[in-house]
This record gives sequence, structure tokens and C-alpha cells, in this order.
Amino acid sequence: MIQGPKTHRRTKIVATVGPGSDSENMLNRLIAAGVDVFRLNFSHGSAEHHAEVAARIRRQAGYAGRYIGVLADLQGPKIRISGFAAGSVELTAGDPFCLDLDTAHDAGDQRRVGIEYRALPEQVVVDDILLLDDGKLRLRVDDVSERAVDCTILIGGRLSSRKGVNKLGGGLAAPALTEKDRSDIAGMAEVDPDFVAVSFVSSSEDINLARALLADVGVSPAIIAKIERAEVVADYDLLDSIIKTAEGVMVARGDLGVEVGDAQLIGIQKDLIKRTRRLDRLVITATQMMESMISNSMPTRAEVFDVANAVLDGTDAVMLSAETAVGQYPIEVVTAMSEAAVGAEAHPVARTSRYRLDREFSSAQEAIALSAMYGANHFSEVRGIATLTERGVTPTMMSRLSSGLPIFGLSRQHKTLQRLALCRGVIPLYFDATAFAAEDIESRVMEFLLDGGYLSRGDFILLTMGSTMGKTGTTDLLKFLPVE
Repeated sequence: MIQGPKTHRRTKIVATVGPGSDSENMLNRLIAAGVDVFRLNFSHGSAEHHAEVAARIRRQAGYAGRYIGVLADLQGPKIRISGFAAGSVELTAGDPFCLDLDTAHDAGDQRRVGIEYRALPEQVVVDDILLLDDGKLRLRVDDVSERAVDCTILIGGRLSSRKGVNKLGGGLAAPALTEKDRSDIAGMAEVDPDFVAVSFVSSSEDINLARALLADVGVSPAIIAKIERAEVVADYDLLDSIIKTAEGVMVARGDLGVEVGDAQLIGIQKDLIKRTRRLDRLVITATQMMESMISNSMPTRAEVFDVANAVLDGTDAVMLSAETAVGQYPIEVVTAMSEAAVGAEAHPVARTSRYRLDREFSSAQEAIALSAMYGANHFSEVRGIATLTERGVTPTMMSRLSSGLPIFGLSRQHKTLQRLALCRGVIPLYFDATAFAAEDIESRVMEFLLDGGYLSRGDFILLTMGSTMGKTGTTDLLKFLPVE
């Protein structure tokens, strides 16, 4: 029987798989430590390797009796300089430096370097500030020609080959799906991911294109829009259209922080989480959450606070990148992140909701889902909410309202259950309601949850389901049931 974790942590953990974590043994240990979704980073490795790792993940999830999601993260149009003849150079503040389309790929020096993004001269003007290597170095644009961008170094330092280039305030707008991304999508059927993250999304059309290309190869994962561009978060209409078109968003704090500045990032993060939840979509908070644990066995207090802050804001998931991909302490960092999340969830702020009280419902399904959460939050005897679901819509709606209670997503659809692995507060469990007579379903649900150790006799449970079993979008029944 597929079961959920008995210790109910509501916030989900996404862990990136890499050389330090892609073995069968390590995947097994990471699942035991509390990972809910594994991220495959398509910036590295071949499609064949990612397919092998996805198969290992699903094999180990089966051994553990868990539903674990697989997220394929496309590389996207990272704008980079070319290479240096010496591998790296030391840049000094006040010196001139040129980003030059005509400099050979590995012929850069202290005065100039090639640029792989051919449209750069068209997208910058004099006095723009360019940020290299995630903002560690800064250049001011002094002159722009058809083939070169001449700059003055404002903040110097060591610069090595193929580091990224951003513009302060955003505006370097390469297409979201590169030729590499299209090639990776063409081989995505072998991976069969539950989620695909699209990098550097600039419009809802990017999401629609990715979805169409994935459909062409026979897969239909949930699309996660990575929010990384300053111009996107500055335009609420644009941002909302992206959120509504995708199934979820990732607050990708690396490139976004470089473009908007760290001082602005925390407010943007809070707004993104709030906005995404209000629009009934999933949200992942990512990048450098426990960065020090790449080489240290304990997190800093600031990192614990960072995770806890995202949890209190209502994020569905927190994500680990290099910490689990190449770090020395992958098990310890997952454990530390889980403990930080559980600690934050114990605070009353993480268990109550005030918004939506004046909102009109758009369907019977939404009315049932949110009425269940309102009832659960105001009836102290309730110990959980069980929802029979085909596509996962009702439990996802429920999870948009904060509660300290588990939401049991009961479905016969394995893909639905793997997607619910990313959804805050939802425990995905396999249950085929169509196997029972209609009059027996309530007692069978109760028996199933009792046998699994999720409930005790004398508890109350809220149950939602459709009057027509096995049909999508028919949730129209809500019952308060004593567990007997």
C-alpha cells in the first residue's frame, strides 16, 4: 500500500539530484529524510541520464511506499560571456572592459571578452549597469556599437569563463525556450516528469509554447513558471497572466535577486507567494536556502529563519539546489530544512486564514473545497480532511487556505498523486473509490485511514467527493463523519 509520511509536515521539500545524490542508496535515504519532489537540472547531464535517474527515483519511491514527484528544470536562455585565454582574469574598478561579439570564443583578456548573446548591443544603452557572475562584478555601459558594448568597471574582482550577464532592472530578453530546451523537450517522454519548470519566462506565450511542445511528444506535466526577470515582477498584469497560465511558479531568487537587488527581493518574494496562492496555483521558493550546508553539517541561524519565513508566508515548497546536488551533507540538509519547516508551521500564523471570506465561488467544486476548510478550521473535533479526487483540483484548492490539519488526497490516478506531492498540506494516498459500492465508500475511506494510522477512533473527519464516482470535476458532497 502506498502511504504518506506519518509525521505531518505541511510544507514540501524539493531536492536537486546531482553527482552527490543520484545513486539508488542516496535517493532512498533522501526519501526517508523527507524529500517530496526531486528536481532534475537540465543545465547539466544528458536526457538519457536524467531518464535513468527518474527511473531510480520512482523505484525507490515504490520501495518506500511514497508518492514522489519528478521536476524537470529546463536550462533556459542564460546569457553568458565567452571564455578567457587564461581561464579567468582579475578586473580592476575604473578600468575599461568590452563585451565584444568579434572576440573569439576563448580569446578574452583583461580588456575584452566575447559574448554569446548576439542581441546584447540592441538591448542596452549608455549608463545601463551590467551585472556579471550573479552580481559580483558590475560594469557601466559607456558606448554601444553594432558589434560591441564598451564599459567601465565599477566593481571588480576575479571573472572566469562563461559567467552569466544580467542587467540591473532587467530587460535582457532572450526567448525563454532555447534550441537546447527544445531538444530536451523532444526527449522528455523517456523522463515522463510530473512537473516541467520553464526558465526566464517573459509571457504566458512561453508557457503555452512549452505545453504544446510537450504535448507533441506525448507528455502533459504541470508547468512551473520560473520568475526570474525584473520586468515581469514590475508588471502585475503580466505577472498574473503568467501565474494563471501555469500550474505553479518558482520564486527563483538567484537571477531575480541580481536584477532587482537583494534589498527588494524579500518584499517581492512575499508578494509572489501571496499572489500565487490567491490565484490557486502552487509556489516553490528556491535558491540558496541553506547554501552554507554545501560544506557544513549545520545551517546558520539566518538560513533557518529564511526557510521559516517562506513557510509562514505560505509557500507550498522550499527547494534545495547545490546543497543536495553536490553538497557534502545531503541527508543533514534535508533534515534541517524539514525541522525548520515543522517549527514554523507550529506558529498560529501558519494555521489560520483571513482572506477569501468575502469571495464568491465560481463552481460547486470550489464552494465545497473552501467550505470544507472553513468548517475544519472552526470545528475543533476535526482531525483531517479526506477528498476523493481524479485530477487533484479539489485538494489543491483546499491547500490554498491555511490549516494545521492534513488533507488526504485520495485518488486512483498515479499521476495525480505524484503532482499532489508538491501541494502544501496534502498527503497523497492511493484509493480507488470505483472499486466499492456507493453506500460503502464512507466506511471504506474511514477503514483505510484508520488502518494507515492517520486517524484514531473518536475523531471527526471531513469528507468531500462527487455524487458521480470516477468523473472529473464533479465534487459536490461534503460530510462531517465520526471515525468509528
